[in-house]
Amino acid sequence: MSTAGQVIRCQAAVAWGPGKPLTIEEVQVAPPKTHEVRIKVIATGVCLADWEYLYAPGTGTKLRPFPLVLGHEAAGVVESVGPGVNGFSPGDKVIPLLQPNCGAREGRRSAESVQRRKDWANTQVGVMADGTSRISCRSQQVYQYLGVASFSQYTVVSDASLAKIKVEVPLDKVCLLGCAVSTGYGAARNVCKVEEGSRCAVFGLGAIGLAAVMGCRAAGAEQIIAVDYNSDMFDNARLFGATYCVNPRDVGRPIQRVLADMTQGGADYAMECVGSPGFMSAALESTAGGWGTCAIAGWTDAVKPMSVSAENILTGRTLKGTYFGDWEGVEGVEELVLKYKNKTLMLDEFITHNLHLDQINKAFDYMDCSKSIRTVIHLWEGEATQTP
Repeated sequence: MSTAGQVIRCQAAVAWGPGKPLTIEEVQVAPPKTHEVRIKVIATGVCLADWEYLYAPGTGTKLRPFPLVLGHEAAGVVESVGPGVNGFSPGDKVIPLLQPNCGAREGRRSAESVQRRKDWANTQVGVMADGTSRISCRSQQVYQYLGVASFSQYTVVSDASLAKIKVEVPLDKVCLLGCAVSTGYGAARNVCKVEEGSRCAVFGLGAIGLAAVMGCRAAGAEQIIAVDYNSDMFDNARLFGATYCVNPRDVGRPIQRVLADMTQGGADYAMECVGSPGFMSAALESTAGGWGTCAIAGWTDAVKPMSVSAENILTGRTLKGTYFGDWEGVEGVEELVLKYKNKTLMLDEFITHNLHLDQINKAFDYMDCSKSIRTVIHLWEGEATQTP
């Protein structure tokens, strides 16, 4: 029986306020409106950004309204489409995007920028283009984190923020391309443009950092130094391609000086992948004067200053920032899906835990204790995740 045009009742993990565990609720998901697509979410990763928003209030992070359905790193199946939608049909396998791919250049005056800002202000506060959410619970509106809200069995997203999966791949693996892996891999490939034989440093060994390490190795970097305060992550870093691993607590002097010595004057490329202002400064200072490039890929809402001395810029270093690894939305994700299909991109190795929706708070516990790289939440128990 078709559900198109009807309100769907389903399960979702709802955040009712900061610092409170998520609760599994029955929610109502309205039909999609113009240029919107309703999708059945099959699998979703749990990202550090989800944890920080829920459990790190009072640290200067931007406040978004509650109640809220978190989650933004997902893969699913199109259930129905709204008016004006072209290119998507019920049954299509899709990945929601943080970076719209609408061709619109709102706020862009450079043809080289890949960042779109269509409906940006709305998605950042959890509503669609018309200023409302499509999810409700207990007779009140529930906001959709980053315009996605993938901790719900069904959600509605903009058709400008959706990539179609065109090959046979497991949805519970390619969901990671919705955020972390794309961001880190893109920081190496698209932002730094790492070259063969270069010397690289990656700060922070969560999923974004490990993906950056993988991107450096794919580019043929000669030296890939992984930096993290958690030495337990070093085996993972080596698996993804790190040639050296360093814990700043073990070296007795500023990490940037250690890296400058290890790279004989400074790294060609450095990537900060955890959202730490201290690491951001150290990453920039670890690069070589005259040509070194530092990319900031770790996301943070925290209003904390990054310390940058004028000398470090005046002596020829380049500092860049990136959102979603500077991929051109749909085209970039489709390329990464093919790389995974062709076994030239690792995804399975990022997944340390698989849980069901009613276990979602365990995923936050694993993250808080640094026991996971990525936990994938399966929203439909017993349902196949392989595309037909």
